[in-house]
Amino acid sequence: MSRYSEKPLSFDGLKTVPIADREGKVRVSQFARPFQKGDGVSRLIESFPEILAGQAFRGVLDALKRARAESRAILWGMGGHVIKCGLSDVLLDLMRRGWVTAFVMNGATSIHDFEIAIAGHTSEDVEAVLPDGRFGVSEETGREMNLAITEGNRQGLGMGESLGKHLEKLAKPEFAPHSVLAGSYLAGVPVTVHVAVGTDTPHMHPRADAAAIGETTHRDFRLLCSLLRGLDNGGVYLNLGSAVVLPEVFLKGVSVVRNLGNPLGQFTTVNFDFVQHYRPKMNVVERPHARSGGHGFAITGHHEIMIPLLAAALVELS
Repeated sequence: MSRYSEKPLSFDGLKTVPIADREGKVRVSQFARPFQKGDGVSRLIESFPEILAGQAFRGVLDALKRARAESRAILWGMGGHVIKCGLSDVLLDLMRRGWVTAFVMNGATSIHDFEIAIAGHTSEDVEAVLPDGRFGVSEETGREMNLAITEGNRQGLGMGESLGKHLEKLAKPEFAPHSVLAGSYLAGVPVTVHVAVGTDTPHMHPRADAAAIGETTHRDFRLLCSLLRGLDNGGVYLNLGSAVVLPEVFLKGVSVVRNLGNPLGQFTTVNFDFVQHYRPKMNVVERPHARSGGHGFAITGHHEIMIPLLAAALVELS
């Protein structure tokens, strides 16, 4: 005998409905299909279930295919981890195949890429060098990036173009083909770099010129705003792994373009990351489409797997 005064509720009289009347959000027709040997990447994508990320991934591919066919902008924003994962060659290949209008970098991305170009390696062991103050004080990185920015500013260039131009003469021949900055500059494809002062190791170097840093990154912000106009009616903006800086920059750019009277709607945004953070979710996937049409996708997974998969599918569409 229970000591509780409250008794379990009786379900007598509960109303049920036939399963045929209830319907369902998942149907057999949406199920994944087993992969067959020799099917290839396109068949693999087609085999994904038409559910959640499987459907979203196909939606991203469809948007990119339309953007390329209709000559709309395809802008690839990326955080530093994308370069550290060894994806530069994959991105450069997509650029050469016509899947890239411009690259958009935060400061970390440009640093890792610059170091790849001049040394063939990047990403120091922070825990090992931070205790004695050696973190972030690579002489060549700080000196040469700041020289590039200062000289580029004198020529009226943005930070991305300044770094690419400097690498044209500084990058080592065996490493230059693996640099997005170097490869894009050679191809005439714009790269914009967006920094927050104090977040990047070159800002610690004695050669850092705060005025030049501010001028060149602001010039790149203005260039990005110009590029964003090409998203209208079918373009695609992808944010690969930048959790704070690029989502904030992107949203301000969208506002500038609209404020100046340019149409900017009915485009696609995508956030690729292994964790879905607040700012990319709001500033990239959701807010840009409020009352303006278009669609945002969020794809969760490791860059070193998801980006090559996306690229492979695009190559088969080329």
